[in-house]
Amino acid sequence: MEHLLSTWPAVSRQVEAARHILLLADYDGTLTPIVERPELAALPPGRRRLLRALTESGCCILGIISGRALGDLQQKVGIEGIVYAGNHGLEIEGPGLRLIHPVAQEVRPVLRAIFQLLRHSLHTITGAFVEDKGLTLSVHYRMVEKEKADEVQRTVERVVGGPQKLGMVRVTAGKKVFEVRPEAAWDKGKAVRLLMRRYGKGGRRSGLLPIYIGDDLTDEDAFRVIEKYGEGISVFVGESEQESAARYYLKSPDEVETFLSRLLEITQRNPHDRTD
Repeated sequence: MEHLLSTWPAVSRQVEAARHILLLADYDGTLTPIVERPELAALPPGRRRLLRALTESGCCILGIISGRALGDLQQKVGIEGIVYAGNHGLEIEGPGLRLIHPVAQEVRPVLRAIFQLLRHSLHTITGAFVEDKGLTLSVHYRMVEKEKADEVQRTVERVVGGPQKLGMVRVTAGKKVFEVRPEAAWDKGKAVRLLMRRYGKGGRRSGLLPIYIGDDLTDEDAFRVIEKYGEGISVFVGESEQESAARYYLKSPDEVETFLSRLLEITQRNPHDRTD
């Protein structure tokens, strides 16, 4: 991976040449630092102003794609007229778009039962807690003592094992979190592909420049879609030593803010409405 800010002249030329920009980003660990509890992850005001300015510039269609529930994500970001994709893209709202994956709807009762069992089974492990996000569940263990982490994993495997064998749900791992999700052929990559088709206005020939920024394993599917497209910018947030399908990296959410600021400067130099 190349450091995006270090290769900015080449990247900026790519941005300036684009007719349409689809700017997509994860939330936790990308726009905000990773924190102990998800409710503490607040979007800094300066970052919100940058995102709002990019949206209002007319040069960018902005989307936030997160494992958070859709309503939670909308409340945290608080910008109108953009695309919100919650629960890893299982539910999406945006200009002219409303989607809830049908398989996720069907599995809701199963997830509610799993939530109750997990909450009961994990209550003795200090620091572990289960977040009910409607269409998915998150088992957080960032605050769990290191020697208890394996116990959290065994508990999740035991509780979810039955529905998982029946093909109802699957478990994926993230940064100190286990995600219990519907066994649907859907992920952030497929959500990105859907948004590219919806807002791309002709795909490659239209001059669409899709940009995706993310920091976690669930973002790798999105990176691969951007790279397969061939004319996009995929950005991993973290250290360059970590393996990723992304072409570029930024070291932290602070560097993401720097990138957004530079992107805004380009749109202000080229004020014509590229999204037409």
